[in-house]
Amino acid sequence: MSEPPPTTPVCYRHPGRETYVRCTRCDRPICPDCMREASVGFQCPECVAEGRRSVRPARTAFGGGAAGRHGYVTKALIALNVLMMLLSIASDRGGDAAVGGSGFGGLMGGSTPLTDWGSVLGGALFPDGTVGGIAEGEWYRLVTAMFLHYGVVHLLLNMWALWVLGRSLEASLGPLRFLALYLVAGLGGNVAAYLFSEQNQLTAGASTSIFGLFAALVVIERKMGRDISQVLPVLVINLVFTFTVPGISIPGHLGGLVVGGLLALVFAYAPRSRRTLVQLAGGAVIVAALVGLALVRTAAIVGG
Repeated sequence: MSEPPPTTPVCYRHPGRETYVRCTRCDRPICPDCMREASVGFQCPECVAEGRRSVRPARTAFGGGAAGRHGYVTKALIALNVLMMLLSIASDRGGDAAVGGSGFGGLMGGSTPLTDWGSVLGGALFPDGTVGGIAEGEWYRLVTAMFLHYGVVHLLLNMWALWVLGRSLEASLGPLRFLALYLVAGLGGNVAAYLFSEQNQLTAGASTSIFGLFAALVVIERKMGRDISQVLPVLVINLVFTFTVPGISIPGHLGGLVVGGLLALVFAYAPRSRRTLVQLAGGAVIVAALVGLALVRTAAIVGG
């Protein structure tokens, strides 16, 4: 009795195609359309997909996602600040929202209905007879103030700094941690402005967050063993401007600087084994402390 003729292997996905190439993982025959180049030989589409699922996503040295290298959060924050500036100008109905206010020879722009609504303000009586401010329950001001600006020049200066600092920090920390840094530093600066400014003084700007980013960049770069000699002079120049240019909130800038530095220390030096948990807990403690200080200030204003 004669032996059956040998059969030629066919692709497991395309039975009509003969092939002598096999997947290096599952050993199934695969045709040229199904071949996926691997480190050794070729693999089938299913094995490639399974391999991708089993690979852990890339993380930064501080536990963040590698997507931060694209700078999406930095770009989104800049877009949000620009949008708020446009809304502020629109709310002014032809006033001096863009230029013509105080600071830098009148180029900083003036108050608008939107900045009056969203700036840091302890408590004040408005011209229409209404009373407003954080002490009157308008706690949202501690957040909205970091997205509002007095004029286009004010906006451009802060957005340039955010573009330069933000991309580097977002790439190092990852999108979520960078966003938390921006928001918590901004909150810290606004709480400091609330604590140490006159209760009827309006304060706004992304500078609170920007100074926090400056401090964080110093901490992160030092942790990674990089040279910070180019960062420190820029920070010193900004501090000189803070203390010498009229109309700038000194408490806001310094508060953002301190809080941003503290949160960066938490991010940078959290133990690797419990990094995410320690970072979350450290951030929560900082935010809770800021809220507590704001409550103390509110009690002082209401009681006074």
